[in-house]
Parts: sequence; C-alpha cells; structure tokens
Amino acid sequence: MQDLVYEEAYQGHIIKIYHDPDAESPREWSNLGTLICWHRRYRLGDSHQFESPEAFLRDLADVSDQSDLSMDQLRERAERKSVLLPVFLYDHSGLAMNTIGFHCPWDSGQVGFVYATREAVRKEFGVKRVTKALREKAEDILRGEIVTYDAYIGGRVYGYVIEQDGEEVDACWGFVGDYETGCLSEAREAVPTSSPGQTRESAAAQARAHA
Repeated sequence: MQDLVYEEAYQGHIIKIYHDPDAESPREWSNLGTLICWHRRYRLGDSHQFESPEAFLRDLADVSDQSDLSMDQLRERAERKSVLLPVFLYDHSGLAMNTIGFHCPWDSGQVGFVYATREAVRKEFGVKRVTKALREKAEDILRGEIVTYDAYIGGRVYGYVIEQDGEEVDACWGFVGDYETGCLSEAREAVPTSSPGQTRESAAAQARAHA
C-alpha cells in the first residue's frame, strides 16, 4: 500500500495524495539533455559506456587519448561542441542533485555532467546557429531536467485517488515535484468531471506536462 501523505474533503469527494513508489524515471521521458553520472553505489542518470569523466570529455570534445590536456582544457573544448553543465550529488539521509553544488563538502561532490550537443540544440529549436541567448535557454532547460530528476531520486513523486461514498472514482499517478502545486491541484480539477479507469500511461503523460 502506498504511503498516504495528504487527505481532504472537496466538493463532496475525498482526495487522497500518496507517494508513488513505481513512478517512471524522468530520464525515460523525451529530454533535451543527456545525464552522465559515475557513482560506486547508485545507478544514476542515463546509461553510458564511459569509464571516467575524462573519457567522456575526450569523446565529447573529439580529442584523442594521446592528447596531453588537463580536465579544464578538455571541458573547455567539450563546451565548444555542446551545452554542458556539471552535476552534483548530496548523499545524506536521502539523495539530492543540482548543477550548482552543495555546501557540505563531506557528503556531496560532482557526480557527472548533463549536456546537449550543439546539433541537438539546433534540431530542438529549428535553427542553424546556436547563439549566446539560445545557449542560455538550453542551459535553463538542462537545469530544469535536473530539478525534475532531483525530485524523482528524492522520492517526491505522487499520485491521487478520488473517492465518493467510500468508492474510488478516479486516480492519477506520476506527478513529480511539490504535490500541492501539481498533484493536488490536478486532483481538485478532476473532481467535478472525474471518471474511473485512469491509466498509468495517461498519468505519466500528465505528469510530464506538469513537471
């Protein structure tokens, strides 16, 4: 049974908000960025075959293994071919992720990168040239993807059940993020026209639309 996190009476119905333990990872959605992580205990982000951050940066920068370049130089070259942001993980009584780092040096550190190639950005926006303004817009999208993934790995994924006279009349799952502004508001809107039979597939589509 899912964990109940909130319950209220609303327009003759009972709305119940639960944690969703079986939610689909946001990395399965259609993302602009690719999230590459390395961790000894957790499988995070998208699957990849890079043994190390250096190997990844060399591949992204299209630099041979024989080139004697520092990590900073490799990253600088990689950024010429992509929109690239560092990704940090905080691991203490739960997981958290961001692109700016955490204040605790003992339980946090860089865990990988999120990136989009210049070609992917051009295709996404239907342009021939990646301007500075477009690069900044792409960076904002990548940051948003990490915010969503942070909520997912932190367990902030919810679903609602609407009941009337003790019977379930509607349900929807896979809402990522703050349940009050996402899951609960959707549940309230669904009450007047709620209908049974909400599928997980349609729930996931709604979750993506409101992530």
